[in-house]
Amino acid sequence: MPIENIQINVTDVPRSVAFYRDLLQAVPVGETSTDRAVLDVVTATLELVRVDPGASTWSTDDLQRGFRHIGFKVHGLDGLVERLRAAGTPFHLDPIEAEGDVRLTFFFDPDGTLLELVERDLHYTEVVDQQLVDAEYALGTPERPRFDHIALTVGDFPATRDRYGSFGFRHHGTILQPQDPRGFRIDYLKGGDTVLEVFTYQAGTTARTPQTGVPGYVAARLAGGPSDDEVIGNGPDGPIHADADGFTYTVRGR
Repeated sequence: MPIENIQINVTDVPRSVAFYRDLLQAVPVGETSTDRAVLDVVTATLELVRVDPGASTWSTDDLQRGFRHIGFKVHGLDGLVERLRAAGTPFHLDPIEAEGDVRLTFFFDPDGTLLELVERDLHYTEVVDQQLVDAEYALGTPERPRFDHIALTVGDFPATRDRYGSFGFRHHGTILQPQDPRGFRIDYLKGGDTVLEVFTYQAGTTARTPQTGVPGYVAARLAGGPSDDEVIGNGPDGPIHADADGFTYTVRGR
């Protein structure tokens, strides 16, 4: 089952709608208001919810467990980067050629949520499930930025694989990062046309208590599956659960 929706808290809904619509070609769905908007990003929706400004404990250091970034597959990455720069968008990482034969870049939305653009199909160091990899490649070149994945850092990949296996996510590939002294690897769990990109490190990681009332990522809505993870709050999609690493999600129909 896929990731269906991603809730992001923002301080100015019209400003964020303009950012995602004009720069990332997201399409508004239904009515937008000063408190809420929903945007189509091809394989899922983004739900923008207004909150007051507040201090977030989220850090750009990927050794912090829990949510890391939202990733989009794109065509013509460098042209998109030019548009983002012209609009004054702050970048976290300039475009680079990365492991897996992809070109990627990281930047921030108006309230500091970290976003990634990825160009080209990922070539895995280790293919775990060729059928799932073939299904990923069959999605083809995106006509507009297509939601692809949410990245999270965890302390125990097998436990995460089993946890989200109950929601229909399956391990399909791995990218090793031999140049990283922290012992970094990325494993990919595919659900429908969407992915959980799971970071693990041999170096120590740090914990973060999730926040649901400050600007930034709040929760991903997953389709199906039971949840016995702690409920830490409520949102438009219902109870917000936090797993053992502080990654937050809601469950459709529960």
